[in-house]
Amino acid sequence: MSLFCRVIQADDLQDILDLENRKLQELYPDEMERMIAGWNSKFRVEALNHYIALGWSFLATEQDTGKLVGYFIAQPLLFLDGQTQSLWVEHVQHTTLQARDELCELAYKLGREKHLQRVYFPPDNGVPNSVKGFKPETWAPGTLSVKTTKG
Repeated sequence: MSLFCRVIQADDLQDILDLENRKLQELYPDEMERMIAGWNSKFRVEALNHYIALGWSFLATEQDTGKLVGYFIAQPLLFLDGQTQSLWVEHVQHTTLQARDELCELAYKLGREKHLQRVYFPPDNGVPNSVKGFKPETWAPGTLSVKTTKG
């Protein structure tokens, strides 16, 4: 299968939400559990709107059908962990391993093309398998975090 990758546009939001809702239905048959999982997800509408507007997020579609098979949301970060410029990949979603691998490779190549020092990938959803050829290192900053909200 041949894939076509491009920058996510605002018009793609509903297709992304539909993909994520299908994934949630597979993982959480119970509607209440599914709703709670959606609230705690990285693909909430406000998050997607933030990332899409920045222009660093990409989707993959099947070349022949135009069907959405994956996407990632990302943003550039300045002066993080001693690096001048980095790409933060917040979330990668896919329906095929090919889409996952191609999207991860795209993020890596984007970082190289734009002369960024690092690309930070999430360590879930099979992403570590996709980036192992790029010699990833576990990021373990010596940083403390404190919650500023209840919970």
